[in-house]
Amino acid sequence: MRSLRMLGNSQITIVDTPDPTPKPGEVLVRTAVSVICGSELHTFRGPGQRQGNPGHESAGVIIALGEGVSGLALGQRVGVTAVSGCGVCADCLAGRYTWCRKPAVYGSAHAELALAPAHACIPLPDDLPWAAGVLLTGDGMGVPYHTSRKLLNPAIKNIAIFGAGPIGLGSVMLQSYLGRRVIAIDLAPERLELAHKLGAADAVDARTGSVVEQIRALTGGNGPEVCLEAVGRPETLRQALAAVRTGGIVAINGEQGKLELSPSDDFIRRDITMFGSWFFFAGEFPEMLALYRAGFPAADLITHRFPFSEAGAAYAEFAAGKTGKVMLEY
Repeated sequence: MRSLRMLGNSQITIVDTPDPTPKPGEVLVRTAVSVICGSELHTFRGPGQRQGNPGHESAGVIIALGEGVSGLALGQRVGVTAVSGCGVCADCLAGRYTWCRKPAVYGSAHAELALAPAHACIPLPDDLPWAAGVLLTGDGMGVPYHTSRKLLNPAIKNIAIFGAGPIGLGSVMLQSYLGRRVIAIDLAPERLELAHKLGAADAVDARTGSVVEQIRALTGGNGPEVCLEAVGRPETLRQALAAVRTGGIVAINGEQGKLELSPSDDFIRRDITMFGSWFFFAGEFPEMLALYRAGFPAADLITHRFPFSEAGAAYAEFAAGKTGKVMLEY
């Protein structure tokens, strides 16, 4: 089979590797589509990866079943969730793989064939297009949806989203679809323009003036009820905390290292709530599918499509920071 290999320094190649064989509890999936995640750029731009690849969002057709696999069939269309657990604990049985004490990520999804734990495969209806299926079972729409489940208060009218990369744009789409006024913040004019197209009412160019003052000005001086950080940088999280209105909520999607905060100044004296969301629950897929069937245009998040043979061009386009999700077709 052919598989993507990251050489480092923004160089990739496609190599021939032996077809994998599923072990007990695993399945082998013939990939139909995979999408690129921003988390892969560190490996792409930096040291590369000697074995496999960091791809972890894909959908395809099951072509082999490992010993003991039940509930799945050969020829079945599935989306593969990025994070799987042990498969037998209470959280896994409830579809909350990210809460398992033994979470695992298989990776190497940018390949013609990929192994996956059977319990991490979500069956896709035959009428669901691959583009929508890979987003509804992956980070693209999974993270925005999982985050939205913690923002159900109808009093939330305004939400500022820091970062118009794929995850931020997914939240732009979803939150605007849910009726919120969305303010998108980014450094790239192309992504701010895309945020407008996907539903943002306002866009703030982080290169011009004070981001906090601009957001406050757009919300009558009070700040939005919610600020969502989807960049993963200390300065944007601090801006989110400074911009959110008193009594508001700060949601965190962007991974980052340690950051010094003041419990009194940042939280207690302003009644601020802050939470994080990591991936999504596999058990939330039926809700996301229902949202899609009700009219939510999930596939609009994909702005560029490339054949797998042109993966190098796909990564270059994505790394330039001007796209939504980029999809590889096999």
